[in-house]
Amino acid sequence: MSNTATQLNELIEITRDGKRFYEHARDEVKSGELKTLFSNMSQAKSNVIIALEKRVAANQETPASGGTLTGKVRQVYADTRAALSSDEEATYIAQLEEAEDRILHAFEDAMETKDPDLRADLVAEMPKVRACHDLMRDLKKAQ
Repeated sequence: MSNTATQLNELIEITRDGKRFYEHARDEVKSGELKTLFSNMSQAKSNVIIALEKRVAANQETPASGGTLTGKVRQVYADTRAALSSDEEATYIAQLEEAEDRILHAFEDAMETKDPDLRADLVAEMPKVRACHDLMRDLKKAQ
């Protein structure tokens, strides 16, 4: 597998972790407003994943289909904290904001690539990644 495909697949897996976490949190919270927000954030992650998968496939490589162990552990940790917390929704928001940090940092690290085509693809996705990150950061601060 090429270095470009490997980098893209790592981003796909990390972004998929976020998507799955939003879907899980959506099913756990009671607030209709948060359910809608988490659904929208999950869809935003899907859009980024699809764009990255197309780039991997265009290089005759196989896109990653799973997530990471770190993502699964983070979700279990959030569930445990939410169960012990008096404010389950604030716990999920805080943990989702941390997941957004992880995604943003992974994209920022990947943008240091010397491959101009990969960099162009990442630059195209960064506004979506940053917007999701900033939304969750602002939501966490408002809590």
